[in-house]
Amino acid sequence: MKVDQLILELEEVAQQLGISIRYEKGDFEGGYCILRDSKMLIVNKRVHPQKKAAVLALGLNDMGLDNMFIKPALREFIEDEVVKVRREARQA
Repeated sequence: MKVDQLILELEEVAQQLGISIRYEKGDFEGGYCILRDSKMLIVNKRVHPQKKAAVLALGLNDMGLDNMFIKPALREFIEDEVVKVRREARQA
């Protein structure tokens, strides 16, 4: 799956969960947050598309996706990103 399609599908999952996504400029990568009782994902719009997809995947994973149907390829991408972050944390 191409990264642009991946991002679109991750955005659709967020929409189904009632999570808004904001693309902003700044010195951050992004992540999940709650602002005034609104769930949202903030993503740095200047990062590479692959990193945008990773930030969306990790943020959605933080929301808990166990009770939701997600295309197998999309779920695999999310799980792979979680594994990468855990591996990097162990190495640090």
